[in-house]
Amino acid sequence: MEQPNELIISMQKGDERAFSKLYTMYSEAIYGIIYSIVLDEAIAEEVLQDAFIKIWNNSNSYDITKGRFFTWILNIARNTAIDKTRSKSYKNSKKNLSTTNFVDILQSGDNLNKATNAIGVRKFVEKLKPTCIKIIELLFFKGFTQKDAAENLEMPLGTLKTRNRNCLKDLRLVVLGPQQI
Repeated sequence: MEQPNELIISMQKGDERAFSKLYTMYSEAIYGIIYSIVLDEAIAEEVLQDAFIKIWNNSNSYDITKGRFFTWILNIARNTAIDKTRSKSYKNSKKNLSTTNFVDILQSGDNLNKATNAIGVRKFVEKLKPTCIKIIELLFFKGFTQKDAAENLEMPLGTLKTRNRNCLKDLRLVVLGPQQI
């Protein structure tokens, strides 16, 4: 998808219709990423709204020349979702987990979920080594901290950080090709 620079600039000038169009364009993919972190539809919808409020309120901090808009909003949404999972209210709501939560966990398994496919990332990530797939899935799609991911993968934190850096380089090569790096 080509970046809609005109809509972004209009939104930055306070155009609510442009913001609404951007919401329509990106909300499904962003919701998928949020859901993969919080694993609850109602909470994912709440976090989606919170993320888009932050996007609207901070739209002037986005610079078209410094990066892709989708990456910028994805980071806002991902951080909002992670903040939610670290909140006291979220932790309290998960103390007595229902069986549906376990079904969600079992269904998602260790595979990248369909939401990542909606934004076209899955096809690139799946071309990487299995270790890279696991690291990227935990850190970026499931919202793990580096420490938690290192424990989950049973590797030292420094090793995880090095492998993550190398995996992201490999992913850039897959996405952009060697000539653009």
